Amino acid sequence: MRTHARRATLADIARTAGVSKSAVSFALNGRPGVSEALRERILAIAAELQYRPHSAALALGRSRVDVIGLALNRPARALGTEAFFADLISGIQAGLSPTHTGLQMQIVSSLEEELDAYAAWQGAHRVDGVILIDPRDDDPRIRLLLELGMPAVQIGSHPSPDGSIPSVWIDDAEVSRTLFTALHELGHRRIAHVAGPEEFEHTMLRISALRECAERLGAEPVRSIPTGYSAERAEEATRELLGSPIPPTAIVYDNDVMAVAGLGAAQELGVRVPKDVSIASFDDSVMARLVRPSITALTRDTFALGELAARTLMAQLASDAPVASVAAAAPVLSLRSSTKPPHA
Repeated sequence: MRTHARRATLADIARTAGVSKSAVSFALNGRPGVSEALRERILAIAAELQYRPHSAALALGRSRVDVIGLALNRPARALGTEAFFADLISGIQAGLSPTHTGLQMQIVSSLEEELDAYAAWQGAHRVDGVILIDPRDDDPRIRLLLELGMPAVQIGSHPSPDGSIPSVWIDDAEVSRTLFTALHELGHRRIAHVAGPEEFEHTMLRISALRECAERLGAEPVRSIPTGYSAERAEEATRELLGSPIPPTAIVYDNDVMAVAGLGAAQELGVRVPKDVSIASFDDSVMARLVRPSITALTRDTFALGELAARTLMAQLASDAPVASVAAAAPVLSLRSSTKPPHA
């Protein structure tokens, strides 16, 4: 029986050249982003491997495939515990439903893998556009998507500058001020912060805003401990804070999973919540409402946020000009039994 050689792929060229798939895509499509020497070497390898784009992708050209992409740079197990992502994805699906557009979701484990996913999607024309989460300062994903010419919308913390990818945004600095001010009005002067990853723009905005509030209101400087959003790291950070010589009277957490983990760690240490320490969260969920004491949190309509992001991306796909950034509804502070004035 005659066998057929496997068709060479972008990954094969990238592996042979020792570069990323995004670099291969740049070189093959004549886009800036790689040196001329590297472009020539990649083209030579592609010729040697007899690479040719898939005929189905070529036939599609610039036609719509009625699918958008969402790459999530999170551990797969963590997605099952964070209500934020379930609500966000449900909202995105609802925003796409009127146009009969599908959602292709991919779990990635690193920024490089996320960049490769966008290059692969564009190279094979699998999606019409993408939704980005967790913007970074000088974000390489935005540079790549602009180079690829791939329509996109980012869920961020401020409007995008002209010429960049539009944002569906919530002002994280203002949200931070709302939470800090509420704790300050209760009488807290030693407030700590268990934060998300430092590379995320919204993490640094929260850290900066909390420190600015402390200085402006005459409270002690806020100590922020960055983490990777895991419950285990939140427990460690909580134990570290509560075991310090002068522990905080209030701790705020960047999401509900970490807040619940922090509550559990405090209770295991025999630290009473809220009598000895108050706990609050930047994210709300059923979990935060059902634990005892229930956790004070910023309640946001994440479903509506995802729906707005999807509708904004569909508007971008229908327009020849860049669409404007759109402000989403601001979160509302839900005061619950995990916060009270500090114990004398």
